[in-house]
Amino acid sequence: MFLYKAIVFLPLIGAIIAGLFGRAIGAKASEYVTCGLMIIAAVLSWYVFITVGMGHHEGGPIKVEVLRWIQSGGIDVSWSLRVDTLTSVMLIVVNTVSTLVHVYSIGYMHHDPHRPRFFAYLSLFTFAMLMLVTADNLAQMFFGWEGVGLASYLLIGFWFKKPSANAAAIKAFIVNRVGDFGFILGISSLFVLFGAINLDTIFANAASFAPAEAGGAGGEIVLNLFGMHLDKAHALTGACLLLFMGAMGKSAQFLLHTWLPDAMEGPTPVSALIHAATMVTAGVFLVARMSPLFELSPDALVFVTTIGAITAFFAATVGLVQNDIKRVIAYSTCSQLGYMFVALGVGAYGAAIFHLFTHAFFKALLFLGAGSVIHAVDGEQDMRYMGGLRTHIPVTFWMMTIGTLALTGVGIPFTPFGFAGFFSKDVIIEATYASHSPVAGFAFTLLVIAALFTSFYSWRLAFLTFFGQPRASHEVMHHVHESPQVMLVPLYLLAAGAVLAGVLFEGRFYGEEYAEFWKGALFTSKENELLEQFHHVPAWVGLSPFIAMLVGFVTAWYMYIKSPSTPRILAQQHRVLYQFLLNKWYFDELYDFLFVRSAKALGRFLWQKGDVGVIDTYGPNGIAARVVDVTNRVVRLQTGYLYHYAFAMLIGVAALVTWMMLGSSF
Repeated sequence: MFLYKAIVFLPLIGAIIAGLFGRAIGAKASEYVTCGLMIIAAVLSWYVFITVGMGHHEGGPIKVEVLRWIQSGGIDVSWSLRVDTLTSVMLIVVNTVSTLVHVYSIGYMHHDPHRPRFFAYLSLFTFAMLMLVTADNLAQMFFGWEGVGLASYLLIGFWFKKPSANAAAIKAFIVNRVGDFGFILGISSLFVLFGAINLDTIFANAASFAPAEAGGAGGEIVLNLFGMHLDKAHALTGACLLLFMGAMGKSAQFLLHTWLPDAMEGPTPVSALIHAATMVTAGVFLVARMSPLFELSPDALVFVTTIGAITAFFAATVGLVQNDIKRVIAYSTCSQLGYMFVALGVGAYGAAIFHLFTHAFFKALLFLGAGSVIHAVDGEQDMRYMGGLRTHIPVTFWMMTIGTLALTGVGIPFTPFGFAGFFSKDVIIEATYASHSPVAGFAFTLLVIAALFTSFYSWRLAFLTFFGQPRASHEVMHHVHESPQVMLVPLYLLAAGAVLAGVLFEGRFYGEEYAEFWKGALFTSKENELLEQFHHVPAWVGLSPFIAMLVGFVTAWYMYIKSPSTPRILAQQHRVLYQFLLNKWYFDELYDFLFVRSAKALGRFLWQKGDVGVIDTYGPNGIAARVVDVTNRVVRLQTGYLYHYAFAMLIGVAALVTWMMLGSSF
C-alpha cells in the first residue's frame, strides 16, 4: 500500500522542498530533488500499470485509505486512493510526461533566476492531477480539480512581470471557474439523488436511475425544481450535464475554450504539461470515470458528442491560419480533445482513453520540440520568421516530424503498421460512424473534415519552420544551434511513445481484450453494441481518415513548398474568411463585449453612483462633512479679540436682564 502513496505524494514532497527551501539549497539542488522524485514516481507508475492494468488483478479497485476526512451530516468520506486500470493508465500518462517535462526544463529554464519556484510549481501541478485521478469520492476529486486550476494559474503567469502572462493566467482561472461552478452543482445534485458522494455508493445505485423502458425506475419522481417535477432519469441527465459543464471548462471545449490559446504565455514546458498530461485531460477522465452514470443518460451523451464534434471542427479551422508555432499546437490539442469527447459520447470509452494515452506522447513531443525550436532561434515563435531550420537543428526536426506523423495519423490502412494517432484517432472515427447516436452522422462528418484540417496545419507548421529559405535575420541564423542533450533525451523517449504506443496497446484499450483489460473500470451497458460493431464498418469509412490525411499533406506541400505565393493570394481573395479564422471566430471579442465590458460598466456604475454617489455622500463622508461644517462655524466665534468677548458678554447680560424683567411681569 505504501507503493501507491509514494506515487502520489513524492511530487508533493518535491514541491515542498523546492518551494520552501529552494533559496537555501540552490537551483541545482531543487532541480535534482524534484526530477529525482518524479523519476521514482514514474517508474513506480509503470510497475502499477503492468501489475494492475496488464496483469490479472481481480476483485474490483484497490483502495488505500490515507486518513479519515469529512464526517458531517450525510457526508462520510475518507481520503482514499482508488487504483484500477483507468487510474493506472492515468498514472503513467501524468507521471511519465511530467518527469520528462521536469528533465527538459533543466535545460530550457537554465537562465531563469527563479528555477526553484518553477520546479516547485511543476511538482505541485503533478500532485494535484494525481489526487484527481486517484480520487475515491467526488470531494477528493474536486480538491484535485481545483488544485490543477490553481497550479495552472501559477505556471501560466510564472513570468509575472509580463502583463500578457498575468492576463492569460487570470483568463484561464476565471473561465475555469465557470466550468467548476457546474461541476460543484453536479456533485451537489448527485448527493441529493444518491445521498452520498462516494463513487462506489453512486455506481452501485446508478442502475435504478435508468429510463423505465430500460428496466430501471427512471419514471419515479424524485425532485421538484422551480415547479418542474423531475423523474429519476431526467434528474440523472441534469446531474450529468452539470458534470460535463465542469469537463468543458477544464478540457477547453467549445464556448469554454478561450483560455487555452492564451495559456501559451507561460514557459513552453508548462504548455507541454497542461496539454499532454494534466489539466485538459481532467475533463475526459471525469466523463470516463463517471461512465456508469453517463451510460444511463442518452440525452447527456448526445450533448457530449455534439460539443466534442463542434470543438474538433472549430479548433481545426482556427489552427489553419495561426502563425505562432505554439498556438497551432494548442488548437490541435483543443481539436483532439473534441475527438475524445465524441468517443465518450457515442459510448466508445476505451477508444477515448486510448486516444488520451497516445495523444499524451505525441503532443508532449510536439510542444517540447517547439520549445527546442524557440530555444534555437532566440525566443522567436512566429513561423513566418523561421524557415530552413532542418539543416541547423536536425535532431529537433526529426523528433517533430515523428510527432507530426503521429498527430496526423500516418499509417497503412487495415494493417498494424502506423504511428500512434493512426490507431487511436481512426478507431474513434469508425466508432462514431458505427454508433446508434442520433448525431452520429453529424459527428462523423466533422471529425473527418477535422482530420483533413489537422493534416494541413500540422504539415504547414513543419514546412514553414524547417523547409524553404531562412526568413530570420542573419544575426539570428548565425546563432541557431541544437538544444543540449538534457532537452533532447526527453524528446527521444516521447518519440518512442509516439511510434510504439499504438502498436503495443491497440487491442487492449478496445476490441477483443476490452473486458479483460479494463476489469470494470469503464462501464458499458448491455445496449452498447459498439465493441462488436465498429470493426465491421464499410471500407470507405476505414479509408476516410487516411484519405483526409493525404489530401491535407498534399495541399500543404503545394501551398508552402511548390507554390509559396498561393497562401497570400488566397488570404487576399478571401479576406473576410481569413480574418474570421485568424481572429478565432471572434469569440474573444464577443466575450469581451458580453461579459468583460458589461461587468466593467456595471462595476463603474455601482462604484460612481452607488459607492461614491450614495454611500459615501450620505454615509461616512457625509457625516464627516457635516461635522467639519459645524466646527468651522463654531470656530468663527473664537476670534481671540477681547472686545468681541466683552461685546458678547454685554449681549448676554442684556438678554438676561430682559428675560428677568419680562419674566417677572407674568
